[in-house]
Amino acid sequence: MTAVLFDDELTWKNLLPLTFTRPVSEIRIGILSIRQKWDKHLNTHCRYLTRHFLSEKYAGAGDAESFYINSKYCPDQPLVSAIAALKPEQALYKNNSLIAFFGKASQLSATTSFQKIEFGSAVFEVNHVWEIFQKNAEAIKADFELLTHNRVSQPLSNTVTVIGDKRLVFLEEGAKAEACILNTTSGPVYLGQDAEIMEGSVVRGPLALCDHSALKLSTKIYGATTIGPHSKVGGEVNNSVIFGYSNKAHDGFLGNSVIGEWCNLGADTNNSNLKNNYGSVKLFNYAENAMVDTGLQFCGMVMGDHSKAGINTMFNTGTVIGVGCNIYGGGFPAAHIANFSWGGSEGFENYRLEKLFETAARVFERRGLVFDDGEKKILTAVSNNDLH
Repeated sequence: MTAVLFDDELTWKNLLPLTFTRPVSEIRIGILSIRQKWDKHLNTHCRYLTRHFLSEKYAGAGDAESFYINSKYCPDQPLVSAIAALKPEQALYKNNSLIAFFGKASQLSATTSFQKIEFGSAVFEVNHVWEIFQKNAEAIKADFELLTHNRVSQPLSNTVTVIGDKRLVFLEEGAKAEACILNTTSGPVYLGQDAEIMEGSVVRGPLALCDHSALKLSTKIYGATTIGPHSKVGGEVNNSVIFGYSNKAHDGFLGNSVIGEWCNLGADTNNSNLKNNYGSVKLFNYAENAMVDTGLQFCGMVMGDHSKAGINTMFNTGTVIGVGCNIYGGGFPAAHIANFSWGGSEGFENYRLEKLFETAARVFERRGLVFDDGEKKILTAVSNNDLH
């Protein structure tokens, strides 16, 4: 089954700043990205239909006839079966929201004329940035079942204390954990390939520690938390999602937050996830160009790719940090920090692209990767607001 994951415009905007540098389907929620979930369920490699400035890195399928799936939806078996049953010029909807259609990319704007089929079951969808951590427990549990069904975990060291069902701890090849406490009563604990939980760490699931990532000595993790691949985490983390290739390697608190790729939080960086008056938290929304009410009492921060915070940086409740920012100094910076900002509570100046590129090249090199022209083009487009 060939499939293309398309971005609807409102969702893409609602998920900024995370989608400045990726399609919606590359959002990580649970263990896997949305695209990886569809790949697993469909036994294929899905293509993308996204913004033009992203399409060089995230290749599409031209105008070939295929199943086109709205990338804000995550798969389960009933949804996969309903999509697979679609015939040409049929479209699957849920409460007037387009889930999928069978046809060509050029027909996307014409799907209102297709035969409309209503999907009767519940759906799992990601519409706003805060839903990434809010729905992460459900996503981890679903991905855990998908990835571990009928498989046997690598052996768990006898130095590890497990509270709850040991069958809910799964170690991929090369993963290791020593002298730590894993509590599965609230959800599973998944360690990807070559992931490591170091001594003295205390984990309450659900936790996804993805490939080649590590919890450093005496880390405290509250579920539902995802640490994406090639990341190092220490200190205290509660109900947060780190996409990957990012570090929070030292003490400090991160709660109810989403951190993109290629980010770094310096030692003793902390964020607030609860207002002093216990009120509902507002976040900056790019689609509205205004603060919007999340309806959540606990909501921390959202950080776009390539952003970094110096030691002892403090972030207030409901802070949104754009792409390519460098934040440092005392006091609380603004609740919305624009893309490519350099500074802190006393003010910001523009972070010059050439300086960002120099840093990014060094960071990529540490991971054995190359910061190439494709990456530069995406960041340049974001800097120039050329987002078509």
